Amino acid sequence: MIAMRRPLMLAALTLTVFTAQARGYDAVAWQRDYVQLKKTLEQDYANLAWFASPEGGVNLPRLDRLTRQSLQAARSDGEARQAIENFVSAFKDGHLSVLPDQAAPTGVARTVAAKPFDAADPAAACAALGFLPTARVAFSLPLESLPNFQLLGDGLATVYRAGLATTASGQKIGVIRIQNFTNRAFPANCPQGLASLKAKGETIDEKSLRDEADHRWFAGLAEQIAALKAAGMTTLLIDVGGNGGGNDSGDLFPRLLTDQPVRSSRLRMAASAAASAYADEKLAGLDTALKASPNAEAHEALTRAREFFVQAKAQAQQPCDMAWVWTQQQPWTGKGCKRLVDVGYAGGFAPTLSRGAFGDQNIAYRLSYPSSADDLWAMWTGPLYVLTDGRTYSSAEMFTAVVQDNHLGKTVGAKTGGCGCGFMNGDKPKVLAHSRLRLRMPDCTRLRADGRDEVAGIAPDLPVLATEGEDSRQQAERVLETVAADMLAR
Repeated sequence: MIAMRRPLMLAALTLTVFTAQARGYDAVAWQRDYVQLKKTLEQDYANLAWFASPEGGVNLPRLDRLTRQSLQAARSDGEARQAIENFVSAFKDGHLSVLPDQAAPTGVARTVAAKPFDAADPAAACAALGFLPTARVAFSLPLESLPNFQLLGDGLATVYRAGLATTASGQKIGVIRIQNFTNRAFPANCPQGLASLKAKGETIDEKSLRDEADHRWFAGLAEQIAALKAAGMTTLLIDVGGNGGGNDSGDLFPRLLTDQPVRSSRLRMAASAAASAYADEKLAGLDTALKASPNAEAHEALTRAREFFVQAKAQAQQPCDMAWVWTQQQPWTGKGCKRLVDVGYAGGFAPTLSRGAFGDQNIAYRLSYPSSADDLWAMWTGPLYVLTDGRTYSSAEMFTAVVQDNHLGKTVGAKTGGCGCGFMNGDKPKVLAHSRLRLRMPDCTRLRADGRDEVAGIAPDLPVLATEGEDSRQQAERVLETVAADMLAR
């Protein structure tokens, strides 16, 4: 009976496939896309070994099996696409995602000239340079609506949104909002920079304005901290809730808020062309510094860094085979193939440098990016807290992890979203051959002090979770009460 049914079942399945293909659906092509996607992950995805471990929380062999079953059962492009999108989202990596579709090119793209820079029109000049309130300026919780909170900077006319809360126990908690870790997300940076250049009688062009706006970003923080201290602040709370990330300034900012030594996070990259390109970029910078005739101590450090990145580039060109991830799990701390290259630290070759290292900021910067602003370190040296939530991502997670791992302060709120490191060599999409699905795929990973991948998210030292039946104002009040109670318990 069973032997008689199998040919009929096979015929029915074949007829279904032929019918679907007649309507334009190509099941085999979608399966090839999935094979291509897995191979691309094996070659270029820096967090693959983490998620292939039990610690990563994703059973990849099971996920692969379920995805293949879904593709075999799919009867349309929509169903096949959903199977692949479900596969990608199962990683729960904020930097790994399917991007919106793009229309096919209609011809040769014409060049569109940028609007001419006009220093006489500050608003237009700053907007053209991208200084816009592109991130949420308001606090991540409505602190400004609390009766015991005094708003001292709105984040529009001032560089930072900031205020002072007075708790029931009489403590004064200063709060500063960092909504993004790129200076262009702070709209006041640019017009203030323009005014500063005019006051100094200096030439105003795109470069000078960008540089001055960058300076205002840091100077504005120092000024805001000074204003809060003058108002009686005894504790500082940095709000990075809803901060979507930015650039490597997430590694620099912790040093502005402490006088303690700070180590950057370990940095790994997928053993791929991206790692080779990153090594080349670092080598070029080191060669420039070596040509500047540095002193003997600096020359030795630069030479060691150069040798390190030469070796890193060589390792990037000798990758191992990651196909094992679809058939088994291996411990994250094991010695099996991870296809990751050690490329130093988030700030560069050195985990940390002392203030004024080598007597030359330009040389120190080539070895550790935060040293580019070491004259601004330790703006604040008192008690520090960091407010996070599930929308704290990427560079904001780097900032949070550095604060927590270096014991500079405590984190309060909810666990961060889980993006970790993103793109050290650009985020050019990966495109699947048949479906033309476009995916972004992170090429780097940052490691916590205990060796975990930062993509797992950063759990708060002092959890303050949203509670059923309360509103956001009540949650904001609990955050302040939690910080005050922790201060009293010291």
